[in-house]
Amino acid sequence: MTDLTGTQARHLHLAAQGLLEPPDRAATRLSLRRCIERMQLLQIDTIHVVARSPYLVLFSRLGAYPTSWLDEALASAHLFETWAHEACFAPMQDLALHRSYNQHTRHHWGLKRGKESHAKQRAHLDKLLGHIETNGPVKSSDFERPEHEKGQGGGWWGWKDEKLWLEALFANGDLMVARRENFHRVYDLAHRVCPALLGMALPTGDEVHAHFIEKSIQALGITQARWVNDYFRIKPRLKDADLDALVEQGTVKRVAVAGWASPGYVHVTNAGLLKKAQSGKLEATHTTLLSPFDPIVWDRERASAMFDFDYRIECYTPEAKRTYGYFVLPILHRGQLIGRLDAKAHRVQGTFEVKALFLEPGVKLEDEAIVALASAILQCAAWHAAPKVEVTRTSPTALRTRLRKALSHLSP
Repeated sequence: MTDLTGTQARHLHLAAQGLLEPPDRAATRLSLRRCIERMQLLQIDTIHVVARSPYLVLFSRLGAYPTSWLDEALASAHLFETWAHEACFAPMQDLALHRSYNQHTRHHWGLKRGKESHAKQRAHLDKLLGHIETNGPVKSSDFERPEHEKGQGGGWWGWKDEKLWLEALFANGDLMVARRENFHRVYDLAHRVCPALLGMALPTGDEVHAHFIEKSIQALGITQARWVNDYFRIKPRLKDADLDALVEQGTVKRVAVAGWASPGYVHVTNAGLLKKAQSGKLEATHTTLLSPFDPIVWDRERASAMFDFDYRIECYTPEAKRTYGYFVLPILHRGQLIGRLDAKAHRVQGTFEVKALFLEPGVKLEDEAIVALASAILQCAAWHAAPKVEVTRTSPTALRTRLRKALSHLSP
């Protein structure tokens, strides 16, 4: 057993996720793709009070970059869309793994609804497939709602028939997302998006399960057994004994972490990071704002154990019952999650509104940390093309004056 302190384990986790240090060079299209490959998955969400989640997750790791690069990576088939942790972008080289798992193993409402549509509305689906084969890729908006249904949009329960059928064909693998236009999916026949599918042999369920276990451990840097399944949403939740074989093979190293009741696991590909963590050579220097759908906070239990940070996404909670706000961004500062920020980008006015900023209990920021936080907010605001930052409320209240002063000094 190899001993790590809690801080060393946390730094190993952040290093594997690309969040230990600020980027040391300007982002490129290649670095964007490699960032996603490192994380294995990039969760998709449509909320856009600030930049939509997948773009923001990349910004936290890469710094400023054109959001069109993510769209280009999808359109050029470096990435594909799939149900995984939830709706996600994933590297194209993992297509066979995801198709196999989604066709044979995964239980998810999107896949379930797709199978139900296949069983009940096969004639409509076949007709839609024929239309796409003849006329090319389509968007849901290409199909008009009947007059009596107009104005009834909303969540999936308000989707028009064609949207439901497109999603069913996507869930069952007949269609793939060829690209996005204004973040709306453009669907095409799967074999036209990825010609290699025509001759692709899918791995077995057991093979996929084994791959996803390894990929989860690798992406997390260090993890307890019970946290592994959540990354790709595989079942069941693992126990330490489930990883004995990988430990015996040398694929995974079992380590002891101070303060953890259960051992941690590190994939052999992260052996170098483990060695650096043990010797104290992983130093956390990055300060940035995270998406609510960042892998760092996907698992509430893991975030609590790693960072002593209890995080719950409140955008699906009625406003009167929210504690912090609608789309609250965790604040990462030098290896710690020190608070959360409720923000809104007013792009037309060029203003980035900090509606509320809450420090975690017991967190006290020295002047240097205030400057780092102000700098992180300004960088995020500038990337949103909303460079004027307005701070409405903070907790503690005195933080507002100090933060405004730092923002003023750093602003151009």
